[in-house]
Formats: sequence, structure tokens, C-alpha cells
Amino acid sequence: MADDERVVFEDDELSDEVSEFFSAVGKQLKLFREQAGLTQREFARRAGYSENMIGSVERGRRTPRVELLEAADELLGARGALKIVAEDVMKAKAKMRLTNPAFSKAFTKEESQAVEIHGYSTLLVPGLLQTEAHARALYQMRRPWLTEGEVEQWVAARMERQEILNRSPLPVLSWVLDESVLQRPLGGWDVHLEQLRRLVAIGRMWGVELQVMPLDRTEQAGMGGPFTLLTPSGRPQIAYVEVQHVNRLITDSEEVRRMAARYSSIRAQALTPQESLTLIEKMLGER
Repeated sequence: MADDERVVFEDDELSDEVSEFFSAVGKQLKLFREQAGLTQREFARRAGYSENMIGSVERGRRTPRVELLEAADELLGARGALKIVAEDVMKAKAKMRLTNPAFSKAFTKEESQAVEIHGYSTLLVPGLLQTEAHARALYQMRRPWLTEGEVEQWVAARMERQEILNRSPLPVLSWVLDESVLQRPLGGWDVHLEQLRRLVAIGRMWGVELQVMPLDRTEQAGMGGPFTLLTPSGRPQIAYVEVQHVNRLITDSEEVRRMAARYSSIRAQALTPQESLTLIEKMLGER
């Protein structure tokens, strides 16, 4: 599974304890929001966060940001109740132990600061584009098995990464997905159809280009497998590859240049962004 960000606690007891705590925080946030007479959408807009993030926090599926709780305290008239909780959240985060492979840590750091992100995917939807349900399904099908607590923490970490899509200004973003990715109903058809609808929505975002590599191409420059290209601000472009959870961050200028050239060929061979959206919409209409 590409683009993993592993958040694992010291032991199962601590994992359950922290998960329950974050769930309680989410319920408290929801209570104050409802008492203020605000919908999730209205509160998200006023707080400056996505509606999806607010919903995930309220359900206890996402680590609540300290900044969000502090802002919510003011917006919802919590009179300090949420600010006090924010202090406990910081303590809970301090107890967590991140066990990302070194390259994955480096990748997610570079990704969060990149001014350009381009990716080619052959097996699954890239992490930044996944719905919460799709991400959860991917983690649940991993072998060896993950615990329920690990699944929820890894999903939360993946959703956290997607704040990149809410940045202003937005990085230059493009992805090419192999058509097989669109045909593989991972997690079941309900989950898959929701994922296809999200791809259409992201493909329509200003500054994002989403393309599909058709299965009927007789020449395909991406047979070497998936990869990601990142352009850090003020520094040369770098690349990232992962296979069977072996991660490699590539900084060698000549190797990155070859991968960038390969990506240009892949994009030229793929359907145009508009043709790609039309194909996905057609798939949705057939179900």
C-alpha cells in the first residue's frame, strides 16, 4: 500500500485509551456546536477547516488539532472548556510513538511543504485522493492484520495529510491513474462509487489535473511502476517510490530527471483531464 503513514501507540492498552479519549473530545465538540445552532458545514466554514475534517473529529476518527479546539472554544462559546481539553490533547499526542520508516517520514515532510506534487499510480488511488472509507478498507485488508486501533490511527493520519488540498495557494497538482484502479472495487461497490465521485470532484478543482491511462494503450511509458515527484520550495525536484512497503526517497538529480521525463511521456499517452473525467462519470452512470 503506497504512501503509508504509520501511527502506532506503545501498546494496545494505550491505543484504546487514547482512541476513547479522542472519541470523547469529538462528542464534546459536537455538543457545543449543536448548542450553538451550527451545522457541520457552517462551523467548518467559520473555523476555516473542511467539513470532512470536522465530521471526522466529531466521530473520533481523527486526531483533533489543538488550533481547532482553541478556535472552537471562541466560536461556540465554550467558555474555556475546549481550551482545557486542548491541553490534554497535546499530552495525548506526546504519548504517541511514530514508527514510520525513515523514508516515509521524509516523504510526508517533503510532501507537506511541496509547491508541486505529481504522481503516477498503477494499483490504487493515491493517498491524497482517497475517501476515508476507501482508506479504511485498504488498511483493513492488509496482511499481517492490523488491530482496530491501528487501522483508525493510520486512517486518521492519512486524512490529516489531505489538508494539502485545502492549502492556499494550492500546490501544482497532477495525477495519472491506470484505468485498472478505477475498475477495482476495493472495499465494495458502495465504497468504490463514493471514491469515484471524489475523484471527479478533485479532478474539477482549479489547479488540479487528473488523468487516466487507458488499458487499451499499445505503448505505455509507466510499466516500471508507480512513483511520485515533489518540488520543494526553492530546491530541486525529488522523487519517491514504494513497493511492498520498501520506501525510497530519490534526490539524485539525474535519476529524478529521468523519472520526470518518464512522467511527461505517461501524461502524453494518457487521456486528457476532460476525457478522464468523462470516463469516470461514465463508469458512475453504469452502476
